[in-house]
Amino acid sequence: MPTPMDPTSAGFLFAENRSQPMHVGGLQLFRKPEGAGRTFVKDMFDDMLTHDDPAPLFRKRPHRSVATAGQWFWTDDEKFDIEYHVRHSALPKPGRIRELLELCGRLHSTRLALERPLWEVHVIEGLRDGRVGVYSKMHHALIDGVSSMRLMQSVLSADPDERGMAPTWSAEHARRRPRSEPEQSGPGSAVPLGALRAALAISSEAAGLPGALVRTLSRGVRNETSAVSLYAPRTIINKRITGSRRFAAEDWPLERLRAIGRATGTTLNDVVLAMCSGAMRTYLDELDALPDTSLVAMVPVALKAKGPQGASASGGNSVGSVMVRLGTDQADPADRLQSVHDSMVSGKEALGAMTPAQILAMSALGLAPAVLGPMLKMDGVARPPFNLIISNVPGPEEPLHSNGARLEGMYPLSIPIHGMGLNITCTSYAGNLGFGLTGCRRTVPRLQRLLTHLDDEVVALEGAAGV
Repeated sequence: MPTPMDPTSAGFLFAENRSQPMHVGGLQLFRKPEGAGRTFVKDMFDDMLTHDDPAPLFRKRPHRSVATAGQWFWTDDEKFDIEYHVRHSALPKPGRIRELLELCGRLHSTRLALERPLWEVHVIEGLRDGRVGVYSKMHHALIDGVSSMRLMQSVLSADPDERGMAPTWSAEHARRRPRSEPEQSGPGSAVPLGALRAALAISSEAAGLPGALVRTLSRGVRNETSAVSLYAPRTIINKRITGSRRFAAEDWPLERLRAIGRATGTTLNDVVLAMCSGAMRTYLDELDALPDTSLVAMVPVALKAKGPQGASASGGNSVGSVMVRLGTDQADPADRLQSVHDSMVSGKEALGAMTPAQILAMSALGLAPAVLGPMLKMDGVARPPFNLIISNVPGPEEPLHSNGARLEGMYPLSIPIHGMGLNITCTSYAGNLGFGLTGCRRTVPRLQRLLTHLDDEVVALEGAAGV
């Protein structure tokens, strides 16, 4: 029986086109268990194919027709084909990480077929160090990036001796899931219930919205950090994009980055943003494209919002976005870190004074130009609302395994959009912070160079912090 699609999910389908696929992805790197035979990867893949009875989330596909008045509905795929969704690939020699990332970039470039459930999993062998890659992608209409990462983690075990573990899509895994665990069913699943309730009850707080709007716009006009930016410069990465993607990934020890934060009185997230700031400054300078004014990054943040009556914290945690000045116009790494820190503190204070519904409304206002500009064919005409997206998603702290294979790294692949050709997403895992850089192949040339610049910036920040 077809079920109506919620407006947010339908919006991702309406926004999708050949140049702008709207799926999120992830790359996991596994080390084979000790004593694994030559057929380990084939056996792993063959076992995956036996799980051909997927959970409802992985069986539903989008549908619209004259009968639905052109509106999107979810319907069950009665011709589900596990061999279409789960695939086996091998890297060309010499089987370096470069070849793996190149393959992931190509896989991330192709749109998911709308006549089938909106997900794929690719098992990848051929790395010369013997590790196994698993690249997966799911449409943003089906699940958000945070929930996708959590779903992938939920099928892993801290016990290296555990066997018989079902894959992510398996109905068997869904039956084993604790009843208290919420269903990962859509983009809203990453938003706290308190924020959703506040958004639904927005009429009771409508009187406060004009004041929040005035304060937000006033800060934007004065070039102070808030949910709205009016001073992002035009850069080479803020143009219309193509559908081809490049992907770059690397990780750094968390303790190394935290040491910089402790020495400078800043947070881990500040250090991550400062790394990106210095890397982008060097990258654009090499291309003779560094603007005179600072780049602006859209950064999702979790906040303690006040309640509807102004009581502190009674509104619980809320998710909003802050437009952070990265300080790319400053040559000194210490100055860039301080600029990022000051901008984050100011932005959080501005949003922290709002209720959850007001945070959602102001964050949506800040994001609107990035969506409406391309739709109205105005990207490149008006200033971009921000230059890139940088997000940091906490992951598991302990090492995890899949049927004895140890997970050694996990790297997110995200969604570049028209006018925003680069997305940087980080996730922590077992003492490391993995960076996933997803960019338009044409708009963001030589993307791989950013990894070198990120590493150079860690060294520069350590020198500035005296650690």
